[in-house]
Amino acid sequence: MVEVSGELIIEVLKSIQNRMIKLEENMVELKTEMRAMRTHMIAMQTDIANLYAGQAKIDVRLERIELRLELHEAHV
Repeated sequence: MVEVSGELIIEVLKSIQNRMIKLEENMVELKTEMRAMRTHMIAMQTDIANLYAGQAKIDVRLERIELRLELHEAHV
């Protein structure tokens, strides 16, 4: 049977500590990437909202043009 010494325990703890440091570094990197993704998603949502607003303005203008030219269809 292997004898557990203080040196062996210290080596295992150092290994665990190094792995934890790497995990923390990876977490910081992932958080940074997620913030960047969130920023891009917000920008896309803003762009989509702007497109919808532009489309709504075009719809209003088209409706006014149709009314002026009497091209609108009668609703039954």
